[in-house]
Amino acid sequence: MSSTPPDFLVHDERDAVGVVVVEGIEAGQNLSGWIMDVDKTISVTVNHAIPLGHKFALKNISNGESVLKYGENIGHAVADIAPGDHVHVHNVKTSKW
Repeated sequence: MSSTPPDFLVHDERDAVGVVVVEGIEAGQNLSGWIMDVDKTISVTVNHAIPLGHKFALKNISNGESVLKYGENIGHAVADIAPGDHVHVHNVKTSKW
């Protein structure tokens, strides 16, 4: 990891989302993130303001596709989600029910 603290974290290289770990993220901002399991730094430009602790897409996620976080399925997309889009209850639902 670089000496600059990351803007977002990714737990597993297979994850489709990153989690914002700083406040004040605005639409169009280029973020630096750390993929923890492989100790790799990546950059992503977000399309929306993303609140602290919320997720955004790292890749295209198609409607109906499973969303991976921590290397695990956390739900399925209920709309197409572009890289940099906010990922939350408006476009992902649990797969449990």
